[in-house]
Amino acid sequence: MKFKLLLAPLAATLMLTACEGGEVPDLENIGDEVVDMSKRETVFGSEGLDLSGRSKTAPRTGGAGTGIGVNAYLWRATLDTLSIWPISSADPFGGIIITDWYAPPETPNEQFKLNVFILDQALRADGVRVSVFRQIRDQRGNWQQAAVQQATTTQLENAILMRARQFRSEALQQ
Repeated sequence: MKFKLLLAPLAATLMLTACEGGEVPDLENIGDEVVDMSKRETVFGSEGLDLSGRSKTAPRTGGAGTGIGVNAYLWRATLDTLSIWPISSADPFGGIIITDWYAPPETPNEQFKLNVFILDQALRADGVRVSVFRQIRDQRGNWQQAAVQQATTTQLENAILMRARQFRSEALQQ
């Protein structure tokens, strides 16, 4: 059985390497039209796709690009602040971190889930928004949605902002 699992990727690799390579022609017939392939437009525009958010024609500044689409201090601070929560999804380009449910050891009949949105590239007080979801276990052992105090959300946002300011302060001191 294990041999069959290894054989499929090996066969696919051999088939791909057997394909003849070649250069892309400058002109190609598409339907009734002759298209200059070097001058065609793509869905990504004339500069192509660049995940860093910088223009390919813009001059590069040393160290200015972080490679993520949001404030790097807020991103790091969010991951640091939420380090005890299991991360379900993290998108550094969109600035979204979604945790899985986590039950603190001191309250095993209560669990929390967080969605954090980093909204800006600047380190600002309104640059982060946290959504907190809470569930409590009923007598049957089923999880039920429960209310979350607004102060909990505000405290988490403030903790992230404070940690981001610490990261920025440490970076400026170096």
